[in-house]
Amino acid sequence: TFVMHRKRIGQYIFLGICGGSIYYLIEYIFRGFSHWSMFLLGGICFSYFGMQGRETSWNEALWIQVVRCTIFVVASEFITGILVNKWMGWEVWDYSDQPYHIFGQVCLPFATLFSALCVFGICLSAYILHWCFGEKKPNFHIV
Repeated sequence: TFVMHRKRIGQYIFLGICGGSIYYLIEYIFRGFSHWSMFLLGGICFSYFGMQGRETSWNEALWIQVVRCTIFVVASEFITGILVNKWMGWEVWDYSDQPYHIFGQVCLPFATLFSALCVFGICLSAYILHWCFGEKKPNFHIV
């Protein structure tokens, strides 16, 4: 129904703000700066974490969710990088000095790091939906 969709949209916007803020803060702590585009990217990814978990009722093995979310994050980072770094020339990041990079926009070491952040993000988004919006309590399992 329309009311249900509005409620979910509001929840995803809330998750987006939380996730964008968390990712922006992580970048600021470790790099000393961030960019507003990273707030948006972090928010979109965090919302996706909640969305994919909700769609599967948090019943899939955590490793499957991490793989799915890591693919989403890396693909989103690549698209964002092409737009903000290559097309717009903002030079927000450059992984050209990292091994196994693609056009300097994504690389294996950071994809691995992002997969670890996905574990944290999946769990946190699930509990935010549970604590703040009364959604089903997640029951995470490895296999």
